[in-house]
Amino acid sequence: MLSLKPILAKQFAKLIYRKNQKWIDHPVETQQKVFHDLIQAAQHTAFGKDHDFANIRSHSDFVKQVPVRDYEALKSYVERVVSGEENILWSGKPLYFAKTSGTTSGAKYIPITKESMPSHVEAARNAILFYIHETGKSKFVNGKMIFLQGSPIMKEKNGIQIGRLSGIVAHYVPKYLQKNRLPSWETNCIEDWEAKVDAIVEETLPEDMTVISGIPSWVQMYFERLQQKTGKKVGDLFQNFNLFIFGGVNYEPYRAKFENLIGRKVDSIELYPASEGFFAFQDRQHEKGMLLQLDSGIFYEFIKAEEFFDASPERLTLKDVELHVNYVMIVSTNAGLWAYNIGDTVQFTSLRPYRVIVSGRIKHFISAFGEHVIGKEVEQAMEEAVKNTDIRISEFTVAPQINPKEGLPYHEWFIEFENEPEDYTEFARHIDASLQNQNAYYYDLIQGKVLQPLKISKVAKDGFQDYMKSVGKLGGQNKIPRLANDRKIADALEHKIENT
Repeated sequence: MLSLKPILAKQFAKLIYRKNQKWIDHPVETQQKVFHDLIQAAQHTAFGKDHDFANIRSHSDFVKQVPVRDYEALKSYVERVVSGEENILWSGKPLYFAKTSGTTSGAKYIPITKESMPSHVEAARNAILFYIHETGKSKFVNGKMIFLQGSPIMKEKNGIQIGRLSGIVAHYVPKYLQKNRLPSWETNCIEDWEAKVDAIVEETLPEDMTVISGIPSWVQMYFERLQQKTGKKVGDLFQNFNLFIFGGVNYEPYRAKFENLIGRKVDSIELYPASEGFFAFQDRQHEKGMLLQLDSGIFYEFIKAEEFFDASPERLTLKDVELHVNYVMIVSTNAGLWAYNIGDTVQFTSLRPYRVIVSGRIKHFISAFGEHVIGKEVEQAMEEAVKNTDIRISEFTVAPQINPKEGLPYHEWFIEFENEPEDYTEFARHIDASLQNQNAYYYDLIQGKVLQPLKISKVAKDGFQDYMKSVGKLGGQNKIPRLANDRKIADALEHKIENT
């Protein structure tokens, strides 16, 4: 029997695509309207009064009145909201707090309001609809879709629901997807990540899975459990699985291993969701970068990463950004975040339309020797080194080794291999050459004999999973930082090192 769902999905995709073209074609004007709407809506809040929103007419006024803040600097306002006060950062009370584990602030409570909630859902939906519109592929809507996410169980505090972002979003899955969606509610509520993955394996094995979604490192764990249980490739178990949706980390370092686990290539869609807002999604299969969401109640500012720690760095709006420059992204939102530093750095890959890639975290870099190496650079170096080889990487992170037992300092790459290189020295040389080619500071330090070329430390199988488990961050939205300017993670991995 012919299903109508794929036909209806194509028609709906065409409608949504056309609707979104209105703001895509007028990006600067769209952002100006968002800015003025936000200021007007919040001028009677405590934050709005404290920062004289009533007299803000332009972005330059906003810059004078509202300094850039991170969570710690905004915490006094957030704590008032958490305690039950109304009209503090946004009108009324938020619907939810997305609770995240901050690295410096302990638990963070990010507000989600009735105005901001729809954009979290619509952007994810639109990513799939844009894919259908571009490719014409829609048969997957007949199959089962799995979204690996946090538990949807909520707690309540002073009339506000508290949970993980992915768990909150689980409450908003459209009705037309409910029958197709896995895992079941009961399985989704399992807190222990390993037990949850095992339950998901049992639920999905008999099903016709067509779409699989989640953070790559945790989807990888699910795929490995499937393979361990059946001895088959994921693509053989789910013959109609042809779309992988991911966010949170760069997929490229995982791509070779995924294709091996699946047994073939599948299309993928990259998303850029965060508790603070759904910022971008991949709108084209063959264009680099994700379409920045400019009409979702989020006003963006950008500060050049190299200037970020200056006394008064310039805060740029969309019209002034340039291609391939590393920017710290600052957001003001209809959830009540104002000139808020989410901690991510981005680079624009296109200005017509505005597309970005996440290049790293402003706190996640290595500059122990003045090299200013960022996440994008180490990921690209790894990608280039494994290209056209049989080498497959499960996970990796990079840290400086400032006081080696002998020789010059160096960058230490902790790598867990699925399929290791025959010649570690040659593999390390390829990575190092790519890093030197990308980063002039690193090149100068190597050539000037301040640093020696990088060294690889082979991490034992499941070493990264064991580490994440030991710090209580296995599963959910948690992920290994690609690099750090200290050796906290490196020191924890020391006992997981094997000889090469």
